[in-house]
Amino acid sequence: MELMLFHSLIVAHILTGTTGAIAFWVPVLGRKGGVNHRRWGRVFTYAMLATGSFAVAMSLLTLADPLGTHPHLAADYSPAFLRGVFGWMMLHTGILTINLAWYGWLCITNKQRHAANRTPLNLALQYAVIAAALVCALQGWLIDQKLMIGIAVVGVATGLTNLWFLHKPRVAREDWLKEHIKALVGAGISVYTAFMAFGSVRVFPELALHPAMWSIPLIVGLALIIWHRLEVERQARNRQRLRAVA
Repeated sequence: MELMLFHSLIVAHILTGTTGAIAFWVPVLGRKGGVNHRRWGRVFTYAMLATGSFAVAMSLLTLADPLGTHPHLAADYSPAFLRGVFGWMMLHTGILTINLAWYGWLCITNKQRHAANRTPLNLALQYAVIAAALVCALQGWLIDQKLMIGIAVVGVATGLTNLWFLHKPRVAREDWLKEHIKALVGAGISVYTAFMAFGSVRVFPELALHPAMWSIPLIVGLALIIWHRLEVERQARNRQRLRAVA
């Protein structure tokens, strides 16, 4: 029964993750602010919230019974390893995905109403991802998996920078847009990392924890974040010049 539930969660996780991975590119590459941008942005956000939630549920089942949920890996990996990678690290990445999707959604929903972003849920998600990241790092150290420590840095950085922005007394006009881009592209990085890293366990187990499987989505995502943030700043400078001329 437990294995059937776990496999059902995997199927749901793959379906919502695939939906999000496809929807991700429409707002990223398409015209900003248009109907398609908003429509597919909503699809992506809902898909990421669901994907992260399924990941959290899968991680909790793994923590409770690592061998029972991963019988195909029992001959090659210890229960401690399965708990670490598919339990604690997946719990961290699941919470991180939910955090980024919700934070990014609030930034675009509230726009310049900055105080409206400081909801109890949004603040709690920042502390939750920091806590999950610290536990992930500790468990990675205990089982000598440096990748878990590396991915935990992302969670701590996300929570701290989000809290810094949420508690800023004053923000510039374009700051909410920069945070929206950072968060939702970050959620996209998360889903592609999961597909390449966790998904490769079933196809190429020897590559699952290879740094390249984790670094490719991160490098592409960071490039997209930097490019879009520079574009936001360029447009802001153009508006300022037009106002000065007028």
